[in-house]
Amino acid sequence: MNTLKRIDPRRPFTITADGLKRITLGMTGVAGSMESAAHGATGSAHREHAKPRRTSAEAKRVLLVAAHADRGALDDHARQTLAAAALIADATTEVVLLVFGEFTGDAAALGADKLIELPMFDRRVFAPLDEMNALAACVAAYAPAHIFLPDNATGDGDLGRRYAAAANASVATHVVEIDAAHVAAYIHTNTAFAVRALPEVVLLAPNAVDPKLPFVGAGERVVWRFDGEPASSKGSVRDLGIEEIDAAQLALEEADFIVSAGNGVSDIPAFERLAATLGAAIGASRVAVDDGKFTRDKQIGATGKTVEASVYIAFGISGAVQHLQGIKDCRHVIAVNLDASAPIAKRANLTVVADAEETIAALNEAAAAARTARGTGAALLNSTAVAEGALA
Repeated sequence: MNTLKRIDPRRPFTITADGLKRITLGMTGVAGSMESAAHGATGSAHREHAKPRRTSAEAKRVLLVAAHADRGALDDHARQTLAAAALIADATTEVVLLVFGEFTGDAAALGADKLIELPMFDRRVFAPLDEMNALAACVAAYAPAHIFLPDNATGDGDLGRRYAAAANASVATHVVEIDAAHVAAYIHTNTAFAVRALPEVVLLAPNAVDPKLPFVGAGERVVWRFDGEPASSKGSVRDLGIEEIDAAQLALEEADFIVSAGNGVSDIPAFERLAATLGAAIGASRVAVDDGKFTRDKQIGATGKTVEASVYIAFGISGAVQHLQGIKDCRHVIAVNLDASAPIAKRANLTVVADAEETIAALNEAAAAARTARGTGAALLNSTAVAEGALA
């Protein structure tokens, strides 16, 4: 009997700068480890050589990418979507990036030839009709051949669907496979593929595209003003705001700010007070969980939870490879550790070489002092100001 496993020849691929890369069983981990091993040796070499511009030819066609910014930056999913447009664009096609919200990043490095920023739109405010009108006005101005948006649950996916319905445009959602000629998505509960030519609106699923580009775009910032009448003023959509909940009740996978304790933290009540003051969710290393300091649902790592927080502060965590796997998608990592050569220091954006317990105590004291200065009836401190003041 043949016991070899069959590999679906139509399984999804990831589009990269080197072309289409199909997912081959047993190769993903090898490729990842090889890339990690080579990163240290070649990282400096990559920084020395400036990337070429993708094209300098006169534009005859436009691909439009629309996405929401968060705190001035695009998330991984949005960057992947922008990279998709840049990778399939030919020499006479320019990539225009439309950002809802303030954007302080490098649009050229992300592959955009033109940047249109709409800082009046806040991702925390629900204004779908205003955003759809702004997108429609941009489409009217640039007449793009295709429009790309991340298919997420934080505004972009909703915007793409609303626009496609209003404009009666062809659309493909949850796209897991894309190139210049076609898109594909799973159907029938992920048991089959639906394939079609590139539609007018493409809503891209996460991780379908490698965002690392061997080129840069022109990065021209365009002054473009949206003068449409706010639809929200007509009362057709009412924003009920965002309901604030206790960060301790939030699942770690959904938390945007996490403080995590390792073997270097023994005063758990002080650590929990700091988390409550900063409004952060609580995580822990496997060692801290095995010691009974935290419940198993707080464990972060390959055998625990994988998190994608904007800010992750690790107190007294050395950074075993399993833990680093769990925080690989975090945006900013701050490590507080006595050992400056600990593995987590290589992953951290900022390493504070100090005792974790003393740092927690200092942060709690700074918080208490600030509360006293503001008065007993004042609201809790801004977490960023507390951290900056205590760690300065």
